[in-house]
Amino acid sequence: MPQVRIVLCRPSHPGNIGAAARAMKTMGLSDLRLVAPEKFPAPEARWMATNAIDVLDQARIHTTLAEAISDCVQAFAMSARTREWSTPVLDVRSAAKRAADASEASGNVAFVFGNEQAGLTNEEMLACQTLVHIPASPAFSSLNLAQAVQVVAYELFMV
Repeated sequence: MPQVRIVLCRPSHPGNIGAAARAMKTMGLSDLRLVAPEKFPAPEARWMATNAIDVLDQARIHTTLAEAISDCVQAFAMSARTREWSTPVLDVRSAAKRAADASEASGNVAFVFGNEQAGLTNEEMLACQTLVHIPASPAFSSLNLAQAVQVVAYELFMV
């Protein structure tokens, strides 16, 4: 399993933080970072985490994304929206393979998720080296935050 960090930027609903922790633990991940969470800790996070309370208890809170990924060799920005920027765009399966390779070769990697209402800001996306999409229906491509974490965690588990 690669040394992967899940970073949630500005999450607004604590239930999603707990559900993301649960998704991580089911796939063997435990390094959760929260950037400026609106409400954490919170009972709703614990309720949704079920048996992943340890992941919540070990979560580190940061004031900026730069802090959360400062020791990472590569960061992957998760977004359903296309952006006009020059960094590579990968599907989640390809990104998981690239993350595993980078982690094996040189250290920590991060998958960075935006908040529930607006996703990542352009500044947050530009702090990452790669933009990642989860293939979905063009008619409705927006996943719940914890669901997106589950898909990424699954792809990493399968590498």
